[in-house]
Amino acid sequence: MRRRVVITGMGSVNPLGHDVESMWQALLAGKSGASLMELFDAHAYPTKFAAQVKGYRLENHIHNAAHHVNAARHCTFALGAATEAWKQSGLETCTRLDRDRMGIYLGCGEGSLDFDNFAALLVDHWTGSEINMPTWAPAGMKRFNMYREIEQESHMVAAHLANQFGARGPSINVLTACAASTQALGEATWLVRRGEADVVISGGAHSMIHPLGVTGFNRLTALSQRNDDIAAASRPFDRTRDGFVLGEGSSILILEDYDFAKARGAKVLAEIIGFGSSADAYRVTDQDPAGDGAGVAMRCALADAGLQPQDIHYISAHGTGTQQNDAVETRAMKQVFGEWAPKVPVSSVKSALGHLIAAAGATELITCILAIRDQILPPTVHLNNPDPECDLDYIPNVPRRAKVDVCMSNSMGFGGQNDTLIIRRPE
Repeated sequence: MRRRVVITGMGSVNPLGHDVESMWQALLAGKSGASLMELFDAHAYPTKFAAQVKGYRLENHIHNAAHHVNAARHCTFALGAATEAWKQSGLETCTRLDRDRMGIYLGCGEGSLDFDNFAALLVDHWTGSEINMPTWAPAGMKRFNMYREIEQESHMVAAHLANQFGARGPSINVLTACAASTQALGEATWLVRRGEADVVISGGAHSMIHPLGVTGFNRLTALSQRNDDIAAASRPFDRTRDGFVLGEGSSILILEDYDFAKARGAKVLAEIIGFGSSADAYRVTDQDPAGDGAGVAMRCALADAGLQPQDIHYISAHGTGTQQNDAVETRAMKQVFGEWAPKVPVSSVKSALGHLIAAAGATELITCILAIRDQILPPTVHLNNPDPECDLDYIPNVPRRAKVDVCMSNSMGFGGQNDTLIIRRPE
């Protein structure tokens, strides 16, 4: 018998709030996290806005913020989110916890480049055809902070969290683009099921709101350019959608073996019962237009959970707001759910939050837990002109009261990675 895996804590720092409840209330109120770019001067960019985390100070969330003084922006978000999750789980007062059996499995992106110094060095040492390395290298040694350079590595969030919470078990980071934190949560579930850990700190963190990140997504034509209607720029499944709104943040969940959690008297928030993962094996720059890859992930998750399509009460869609993704995901859901597809409520919280890239999946799983807790489904806001190709029940604009015991959450990463999680109400 495989061990059951439950969630006992959750925390989030994102454009709608610095904690889970603030985010949830803003989401249900239909607020938008999008605003003009404040992290750098984007006046010359095709997209001049993003969904940014504002007013966040790490010292307001952890007692030893000075210990992480060189942490990258997304690392500080993760520390705050993990602390919220840790406190809710009750593990900080648990005497039964063997930290050698507490692991970390994250889906985190890279830290941002020290762009101002990098650009200044290029300007100062560019000869017109190449970089003058004999002068560039010594100048770089003086300009750059070596600790901040290390923070560019995507595994550093795991390092900070392991240090903060004394986690000495398996420590893993996966970066499969927009599917990363969903994949991390699914594979963290495997660790607990197999008995390799009793507790895993899992989720994701990312911030790509910097000149190179925005340039890259603009070059891919993936970002909305609706600079005249920023608050409503993210409009998944709408006929007028023109791309996603780049966001940032972190969401962290505490996963535990069910028996361990019950023995210590923990409150269980939800149980992870299904995980499916697949690759499109199609193109690096395009999704499989038929949705076959995404369909495999959903079917595998259903099989893992031992469920049929009619057992799902709500689907949290990947729903980025790009022309291709929303149509492909709709086809994939129709392929998997068949005649049941129009009857299953679906929504995309990216319509309010923006797209948190590697952190998106974990954040969206938290909204599924809250939907089960409160028996209310979050809406797809800014959905006023339904696309005929996207003709499922996408819960337009206002929350909906509903019976919600089982939720599916989809994530689809750039390059063709697909991951699906299924959770249920705790027994």
